[in-house]
Amino acid sequence: METPDFKHISVLLHETVDGLCVTPGGIYVDGTLGGAGHAGHVCERLQGSGRFIGIDQDADAIAVATERLAKYPFVTIVRSNYEAIAEVLRQEGIDKVNGIMIDLGVSSYQLDTAERGFTYKVDAPLDMRMDDRMDKTAKDIVNGYSEMELFRMIRDYGEDQFAKNIAKHIVRMRSEKPIETTFELVEAIKAAIPAKIRMNTGHPAKKTFQAIRIELNRELEVLENTLDTMIDLLAPGGRLCVITFHSLEDRIVKVKFKENENPCTCPAEFPVCVCGKKSKGKVITRKPILPGEEELQMNSRSKSAKLRIFEKK
Repeated sequence: METPDFKHISVLLHETVDGLCVTPGGIYVDGTLGGAGHAGHVCERLQGSGRFIGIDQDADAIAVATERLAKYPFVTIVRSNYEAIAEVLRQEGIDKVNGIMIDLGVSSYQLDTAERGFTYKVDAPLDMRMDDRMDKTAKDIVNGYSEMELFRMIRDYGEDQFAKNIAKHIVRMRSEKPIETTFELVEAIKAAIPAKIRMNTGHPAKKTFQAIRIELNRELEVLENTLDTMIDLLAPGGRLCVITFHSLEDRIVKVKFKENENPCTCPAEFPVCVCGKKSKGKVITRKPILPGEEELQMNSRSKSAKLRIFEKK
């Protein structure tokens, strides 16, 4: 089988790899392996007893990363969602690791591969699955969710002020025939947004497409449910690096990191802690690390990226 042409510029590459503080004999995990951009740089720093575990749910990413990291004998690649990280490591006989990184959101390759249905710029079947072993697709959400469910999804995950009207137009359009392609969905969204607004802002479908993708792939749910686990899997001094691409993801990471640094739930007036909850470590990034000017010029898709780092006690 021919390896896919996986073009993807790794965002905040050096900041992330440096943030992991890689030691040559350490064990490191990339939970969103992609085209192995970050992974390759980590592997260059490993030797001796060093190990690297790469996890991704995308078959194309697995194929490309396997080829790109083939020269490193200490690499293990597993096709799975990073929410299964504890089980993946258990099967590898690994108890604790020295570093974990995750680079969230959709890759350039996924966006640019039209038939995957992630982009509103090319007409294609409504798919949007990051893992094509899933039965459910974007088409099922668009045609199966109630108007209220669509509204809530677009409002919460797309943060679109026209969520109510978009949901109404989707339901109206699908009552005539199922919405099956990206352009049919774009048509429904455009009809729901006033022309004046459409002309003065970005693509009208961007937020709705984001919302459907997040819902379908359970992106925020997986992130929220797995951050504590990843911190627990770190050895003392180990680091977790997380790159987010929108405010919803970043908020979850910021809150979870803060909770793990200071989990005490005692009222402020208590002279000493009685809840017994102990800090698991410290937040290294008080403010998120953002791409520099040079990176922004080279890769416009990096403009919303934020990196946060947590270090285990």
